[in-house]
Amino acid sequence: MTDLILPLILALTVKHFICDFPLQMDPWLYRNKGTYGHLGGLCHAGIHAEGTCLALLVVMPKVPESVGQILCAALADGVIHYHIDWLKMRLNARWQLGPTTSEWFWVLLGADQLLHGLTYIAIVWALVV
Repeated sequence: MTDLILPLILALTVKHFICDFPLQMDPWLYRNKGTYGHLGGLCHAGIHAEGTCLALLVVMPKVPESVGQILCAALADGVIHYHIDWLKMRLNARWQLGPTTSEWFWVLLGADQLLHGLTYIAIVWALVV
């Protein structure tokens, strides 16, 4: 199964770009992530969960036991993604950080992206090890 590590990380990284940027261009999705429980943030996290499920199904062997693992990994990604984004938005609001008003906005965005990447490494580790 270790031969799946690189393809899984690649699939999840591409999935992340697609779900976090092109599929999040609707203001309803990105403006409401800082309100806990708002449908916009939940939909964005759901898009990530679905994308993770699809990415893992493409790469993982088609064996019955992997389907349960894939569903658990996708659900975990959605829940974790939601909370990372919610926290980033809350901190941006609390500290009044914006892309043109503070360099700390970009540090926080980088931390957000780092945490998402570490989530994918944890998912791959859980699936392969």
